[in-house]
Amino acid sequence: MANTPGAKKAIRKIERRTKVNRTRRSRVRTFLRKFEEAVAGGDAEVAKEAFVKAQSELMRAVSKGVVHKNTGARKVSRLAARLKKVATA
Repeated sequence: MANTPGAKKAIRKIERRTKVNRTRRSRVRTFLRKFEEAVAGGDAEVAKEAFVKAQSELMRAVSKGVVHKNTGARKVSRLAARLKKVATA
């Protein structure tokens, strides 16, 4: 258990930050799910719009430190590959 005032403050800060990060991560997952649904639907135009939004949200999470830079880049790359597959089909 935290004894010093600094440690107690750190715990409070961590709780607030965790809440914010959980919200951001959930938001990213929502946009990824919407992209997956658009791809499953087979409509390339809808999938393209969903891709742009998902990419934007992922990169925002990277800039906020919720997701590591390489993880964000890898996910965007894989989404782009899926989009390309739908567009050519």
